[in-house]
Amino acid sequence: MRRAVTIVIPVHNEADFMPAALARLFAELEGVDADFEIIVAENGSSDETGSVAERIAETEPRMRVLRLPEPNYGAAMRAGFEAASGEWVANFDIDYFSADFLRAGLALADAADIVLGSKRAPGAEDRRSPLRRLGTFGFNVLLKLLFRSSVSDTHGMKLIRETIVREFTPRVISDLDLFDTELVIRAERAGARIREIPAKCEELRATRSSFLSRVPRTLEGLWRIRKALRRESRT
Repeated sequence: MRRAVTIVIPVHNEADFMPAALARLFAELEGVDADFEIIVAENGSSDETGSVAERIAETEPRMRVLRLPEPNYGAAMRAGFEAASGEWVANFDIDYFSADFLRAGLALADAADIVLGSKRAPGAEDRRSPLRRLGTFGFNVLLKLLFRSSVSDTHGMKLIRETIVREFTPRVISDLDLFDTELVIRAERAGARIREIPAKCEELRATRSSFLSRVPRTLEGLWRIRKALRRESRT
């Protein structure tokens, strides 16, 4: 059965990197048996990212561009999810995507509601720096402690059934770095079928954001999610 998939890609200040990356993505998608729509969600760029994306979309009928005024990764992802038309919605980053993940994820379509590309699952290849690997490990320890989550990695490639997107996106209170994590947690707590497949993660360029600067914001955001879920459970 040929599936319809919307790929959501938040972008910020990617005018130079994006054209080659999208060309590579379009080329990889040719080998995947699915019908694709690509939503590039530009958010608050100070360069020509939005204009460059729109020029590419003029020549690529599978692609459309959303423009958001503020730089906010989670808000861009939310907007893309809300605009998606496919029966499955994939979340990629402009510097981290994989046609192999899509093929493996779609092969699980009858048995899963969410497929996660995990950098920590058996067989995964995480070629990032030791500090970033340690950060992923610590983050997922917190997910187990705070939410009793059984998943090993919520930051990365995802393939989500459209019905899950529609049900849980309006409930998510997080933006920035934790929108997708909260969506997965909420779906897991509601009994969604989640499968993880090992992913290869290799940084294609130098990291653009400081890992250490995100730690306090992440801790505060996770605690906020925990309080919201506990409050909701009492109502």
